[in-house]
Parts: sequence; structure tokens; C-alpha cells
Amino acid sequence: MTIQWFPGHMTKALRMMEENVKVVDAIGYVLDARAPACCFNPSFKKIVGNKPCLFILNKCDLADPVKIDKWCQFFKQRGLPYVKVVATASAEAGKIANGFAEITADLRAKYKTKGIFKPVRCLIIGVPNCGKSTLINCLSGRKTVITGDKPGVTKGKQWVRLQSGLELLDTPGTLWPKFEDENIAARLCYIGSVKDDVVDIYEVSCMLIRELAEQYPEKLAERYNIEVNNCSVENIFNKIALKRGFLLRGGDIDYERCSKAILDDFRKGKTGKITFDLPEEIK
Repeated sequence: MTIQWFPGHMTKALRMMEENVKVVDAIGYVLDARAPACCFNPSFKKIVGNKPCLFILNKCDLADPVKIDKWCQFFKQRGLPYVKVVATASAEAGKIANGFAEITADLRAKYKTKGIFKPVRCLIIGVPNCGKSTLINCLSGRKTVITGDKPGVTKGKQWVRLQSGLELLDTPGTLWPKFEDENIAARLCYIGSVKDDVVDIYEVSCMLIRELAEQYPEKLAERYNIEVNNCSVENIFNKIALKRGFLLRGGDIDYERCSKAILDDFRKGKTGKITFDLPEEIK
């Protein structure tokens, strides 16, 4: 299956980021902790440039803590500022704010020395559905920007001023024009960065089953109370459908309903804490 999704608003979003990066002091790069390597958008390299950048591993409550520790080691070894957070938890706001304070400390000190009082501006970037807007709402302590558990909710730029003096620019989640790696495309589908409407939901669910069976067979077996060892993907899918009662009249499998349920279980963390990739997989 070929997966491609790059609607017109993403082209506009990239142009808007390229224009606005000139007026910001730092970057907040949000990564979904379930597939961090896949969240590195090649189109963002030019945007980030030499700006101070804070990498934000978000949705850590849904991710594999062992693999997330390896990601933290990766950032530490390279001297890259990072935080690991759950942006839906208001208690995490301080951690994120401190991260931005650290990467802009020199600039703020420079302003203070010159007697300049103006907000430090940060551009928030990431692939669709990684939690950028949720993160901004966490920092502001209120529902400042619109959020949703699907890609494409944020359509334009939104400036948000925080009491700390930071100004954050929320931007639409953006992918890149062409996926060269099928695994990256598939994982972005699993985490909801690609709209379900533009892919074959059954094929995506089967690809997810294949990866879970390879990396987390015990979690897959436990979630659906089935045997998965030495079973084909089709066989596992059929077992799940029968176990959950996803059947049509006449006893045929309801492929669409079962596919949606498998993806929904993963996205809501019901399948367990899962992270698909490691730092060496960054393209």
C-alpha cells in the first residue's frame, strides 16, 4: 500500500513557518513518544536552522519507558535540550516552561542587560496530532487553542502569550510531500498523523498487527486474550474479530469495524505502552 497525504494547507503552513521563523527566538519541536524518529520532518531542517531548539517528547504516558530512556540518552549525548512530558497533564507545564527558559536564557540576559523588555517568541512545530496545541493549552493553563484527537485541527497560525513572558506560535501539523520509507508512513498512520480517510484502514491495521507481533507480542496477546506466536497477520486479525464479536449478518467478519477498533485501542493506550522506533532510525 502506498501512503501519501500532503493537502494544500500543509504547503501553506510550511511557507508560513519559513516566514515567521525570522521573528522567533527559539523552536519547540514536538515529537510523539510512540514514534519519535518518524516525527522528524525533513522539511523542518531548513526552518529550525541554527535557532535554539527544545525537543519535546510528548504522550509519554502511552510510550514504552525503556525506549524513551534511550531517546533521552540520545539527546543528552548530543547536548540537545529536551523534555519528556504528557501535555494533557497540567502539572507538566512547569517542566516545559523551564525547558524554554533554559534555551532562551542567554537571550533574556542580553535583553535585561540592554534594558529591553519584550517577550521571548517560540515557534511550535511538529507532525499532525503530536499534541502541539494541547501543549500550548497546558502552558497557558486554559483552552487557548483548539485541539482534537485527529490531524488537521489547527489550520492557521495562532500566537499565545504566557504570563512568564513567553509568546508561543502554534502552527498546523505538517508532513512532507513524499514518504520514501513505508514503515515511517505506516507508523504515522498508527499515531493518527495521517487521516484515516485517505488510507485503507484494513491494511493499516494489519501493518500495525505485524509490528506489534514482532515488537510487543505479549501485549498484543494480553489485550485480545489470543495466541499470536507463529500466527499470520491475517490469522491474528481474524482471531481479534471473532473474540470481539466484529461480525456481520451471516457470520462474515466486519473488517472495517475491527480495523478501527484495533487502531483505536493502540491510540488510546489500551494495547499497552508502546514505542516503535529508536534514535538510530532517524532519517
